[in-house]
Amino acid sequence: MPLLNETFIFTGCFKLLFYEGVLNLTAPPLKVNSEIGRLQKVLVHRPGLEVERLTPDLLSRLLFDDIPYLEAARREHDFFADLLSDKGVEVLYLENLAAEALEKPEVRQEFMEQFLDEGGIGSQERRFLVMEYLDQFSTREMVVKLMAGIKKNEIPGYQITSLHDRSTRDYPFLLDPMPNLYFTRDPFSIIGTGLSLNNMRTATRNRETIFAEYIFNFHPEYGDSKIPQWYSRYEEDSLEGGDQLVLSSEILAVGISQRTDPAAIEKFAARILSSDQGFDTVLALKIPAKRAFMHLDTVFTMVDYDKFTIHAEIEGPLEVYSLRLDGEDQLKINQETATLEEILQNYLGLYDVKLIRCAGGDPIDSGREQWNDGSNTLAIAPGEVIVYDRNYVTNSLLEESGVELNLIPSSELSRGRGGPRCMSMPFYRDPVEI
Repeated sequence: MPLLNETFIFTGCFKLLFYEGVLNLTAPPLKVNSEIGRLQKVLVHRPGLEVERLTPDLLSRLLFDDIPYLEAARREHDFFADLLSDKGVEVLYLENLAAEALEKPEVRQEFMEQFLDEGGIGSQERRFLVMEYLDQFSTREMVVKLMAGIKKNEIPGYQITSLHDRSTRDYPFLLDPMPNLYFTRDPFSIIGTGLSLNNMRTATRNRETIFAEYIFNFHPEYGDSKIPQWYSRYEEDSLEGGDQLVLSSEILAVGISQRTDPAAIEKFAARILSSDQGFDTVLALKIPAKRAFMHLDTVFTMVDYDKFTIHAEIEGPLEVYSLRLDGEDQLKINQETATLEEILQNYLGLYDVKLIRCAGGDPIDSGREQWNDGSNTLAIAPGEVIVYDRNYVTNSLLEESGVELNLIPSSELSRGRGGPRCMSMPFYRDPVEI
């Protein structure tokens, strides 16, 4: 259950959570009203031991297709973070914010209890041994240990006694590693000045949202700002950050995908549209439910005021639904019949829209580059993006369209099936007029 007492403010057809029941009267240190406003502050996670603990037998369980080489992945991620810093972006690290949020002993204890609960440590004997093991570490070391997972042979005094222990004797972990953590985009999203703390599709990834929950409850900078919450990790339906795009200060796009449920989009839309944030429309785009198209941002990202990367397969015909509030604050849903290009023109008020197809739509090149996130870009300013260097066909097309590119090495990072946007969670972007 959530740690703090919560009050739900009812407005029209929805309930909106504000921590401690207090409406935010001060400007929170968060603001994202577009995909392309100059990036000022961003959260990342440097790959750690959790990546090195992948094995062929664990790939499916931990949602990976391959095993990255950690040392090289870290070099690539450091290049990414250094590039962001060189561009004037303040880079925050998930492991640091989590540790800072847990400095009070009672908060650290509550966090460990919750983490073990959700990690499946039910036996009181195992729980005691794991707690005793974790107590020897500093708070930051403890966070890193939990991210990396805990092997049975790390725990002094662990013995195989119960039926559960005996039946799982060949499984090496008491707590699974969390190798997807370097994709910080998915567990939560900053939208407007509020937070969508997402309920992830799989138990493997849903534990990742615990870190965000404690950061936004207890961190010295972010825990006291009474940030409105558009979604909760305790909801029944799944919603993931890779499916949430802020197209403008009025228009949001959310993917109906392999990882995000339509019912979650309705709840999210009703709450944020009824708020004072200024958003008036949520566009729900249905994309193919398959691994290469995991989230909306793997097939569609905004790179400039009027330029978008897309995979040719979603260009059309595409199911698109507009969600708005009627005069009585009830959610109204309409199916759109126009092409994606026409929808973007109409809703963003653009005279012309340029859709830049991944690898130009070539069946071989686009299939390869889509698998390596050729359509997944991170805009750091209007018309300036970070991309993987390996997607050279798509990158050439972006340059020909007048987009400024910042290339990052990607031999190992790309093995996790996520690109630069997936590896970043913006906390603050400058406003833009679109």
